[in-house]
Amino acid sequence: MMLQDEILTLLRSGGGAYLSGEAMSRKLGVSRAAVWKAVDALRREGYAISSGSNRGYRLEAGRDRLRAGELSGPLSGSLVGGSLLCLDVIDSTNTECKRQAMAGAVEGLVVTAEEQTGGRGRRGRSFQSPRGKGLYLSALLRPRLEPAQVANFTAWVAVAVCDGIQAACGLRPQIKWTNDIILNGKKLVGILTELGLVSESNDLDYLVTGIGVNVNQSAGDFDPEIRDMATSLALALGRPVRRSELAVQIIRALDRAYAGFPQNQSEYLEKYRADCITIGRQVQVITPISRREGFAVAVDDGFDLLVQFPDGTEEAFSSGEVSVRGMYGYV
Repeated sequence: MMLQDEILTLLRSGGGAYLSGEAMSRKLGVSRAAVWKAVDALRREGYAISSGSNRGYRLEAGRDRLRAGELSGPLSGSLVGGSLLCLDVIDSTNTECKRQAMAGAVEGLVVTAEEQTGGRGRRGRSFQSPRGKGLYLSALLRPRLEPAQVANFTAWVAVAVCDGIQAACGLRPQIKWTNDIILNGKKLVGILTELGLVSESNDLDYLVTGIGVNVNQSAGDFDPEIRDMATSLALALGRPVRRSELAVQIIRALDRAYAGFPQNQSEYLEKYRADCITIGRQVQVITPISRREGFAVAVDDGFDLLVQFPDGTEEAFSSGEVSVRGMYGYV
């Protein structure tokens, strides 16, 4: 971490108490002058840090930024989020996380960005990532499992995201099968999970899961073509949400999910079924060769969607595009 982040971590963990420059210099192994310069740099970024003779420094208020100094303290002891790479602008946190994975980065690395210039969603769609408005993060995992065994991990991530949002904001969104997070009938979160395989053996090398949350966007921040289909936490709550606090809660929930994967499947399956807005609705199943109308009966034990068609036949889907009547313009 940069010295500014280390100073910020100490001030955050101080619980509102003053910390002396001497104590911080000893703990961090730097000079008091270096501490002063780091504090001055944080102030220039917008952090309100008070100081007084014989008292030291105290954090009064901070900017809503995703940086290691905001996240590392609360995530101490977690595997996921134990290593952080907090960037200003990046093409895509998933792409950067994969680059880090191929360079040998440790499991649990979380990459965040204030802005993505090439955010990606499922099926090659773009994901709008306006600066400072959303939460854009990706986590690097290295499960010792076969690729087929992690096929439903994205469903676990969806539950973890709902858990994190509930912990941070006091409301629980719903899940549109398989992994869109919905609030008040509109899309709130996108999730994209990608695998990296060992070329010689096709064994699983790494798994990257990317999470994009619409946090503080206004209606005008969404492009006209998606404005009626997207929402943000700020729009739902009528107030801004501190992104760093939301990030901590989502990463903690993801850490718990990964620690229990796959042995705690019954717990996450129960939560997924309770959160899934698709069950009991008229749907349209879209495949490369057809569009079929049906009724979503249930999510089975493997997180597949069981759909009943007008002729009485039932079919389980493990992937594909499923539109839910009354959502995203499907009427």
